[in-house]
Amino acid sequence: MSDRTGIFAGDDPFAIARAWLAEAEASEPNDPNAIALSTVDAGGLPNTRMVLLKEIEDAGFVFYTNYGSAKARELDQAGKAAFVMHWKSLRRQVRVRGSVSREEGPKADAYYASRSLKSRLGAWASRQSQPLASRAALMAEVARVTARHGPNPARPPFWGGYRLVPVEIEFWADGAFRLHDRFVWRRADVESPWQIERLSP
Repeated sequence: MSDRTGIFAGDDPFAIARAWLAEAEASEPNDPNAIALSTVDAGGLPNTRMVLLKEIEDAGFVFYTNYGSAKARELDQAGKAAFVMHWKSLRRQVRVRGSVSREEGPKADAYYASRSLKSRLGAWASRQSQPLASRAALMAEVARVTARHGPNPARPPFWGGYRLVPVEIEFWADGAFRLHDRFVWRRADVESPWQIERLSP
């Protein structure tokens, strides 16, 4: 595609996404890896929340959560999700849709071990998305799990990762007079080659 140059150039959409994220890390003041993750519940009602993307692999996007959370239940039930990364400082966004699967192996163990001790203990203490009597009750549970698990807690069995493998990735950049630049990469399934199109703004 002759006019897919500059920030849109390249044959690998994951490499483009990594390059855009690297640029955002230099300009966004808070959480440049934040994504708005969308799921649907059993009744088809959408849900969206902010999650931190932890890795852009060669073929997917990885984030972590509590498997008892609403998002995890919806991810497991539907097996599909979508997210958008938006960077106001760069005036760019990346939209992604595809299938999801759990990451529960050594990669999840390694990421959990890399987190601060307080975050690791917090993962044990939080019953994410469940009703909570008070902040004091949560802090009491943190104290209990600290006493139980000590300074080097193992990854909880109810906490781990998800990998979103896309069938669609759209790269969007702001244009003058709202004449934005948009390129979408689509494929029928994860084994198929990408087809790339420029979209009208």
